Amino acid sequence: QIQLAESGGGSVQAGGSLRLSCVTSGFPFSLLCMAWFRQAHGKEREEVATIRRDGKTTYADSVKGRFTISRDNTKKVSDLQMNDLNPEDTAVYYCAADFLACSSVNRTTINYWGQGTQVTVSS
Repeated sequence: QIQLAESGGGSVQAGGSLRLSCVTSGFPFSLLCMAWFRQAHGKEREEVATIRRDGKTTYADSVKGRFTISRDNTKKVSDLQMNDLNPEDTAVYYCAADFLACSSVNRTTINYWGQGTQVTVSS
């Protein structure tokens, strides 16, 4: 059974940091494109970052230079380090995965999702 489980969300003041973790099970992690998405209240779910099997990363313009996605193929974990947070980063953050290439994934094509974790940034 394929499972993804996020942890590490919470509340923080603007300028602070949080680290989200996604633990996976049930499939060969090293073959996966891993991604993080977020969905703010009343808005569409948006892609935040992706990391390919070979470790190459992509980021949304809004988080470049502040967020870092990583993966540990041995532990089957993907992390999202979030620094210099601001209130616009407030959202439910989702870990996602697929066997598709990262260049092909988006919120409609990616197949495997975690349950989400809330991140709230206050000013």
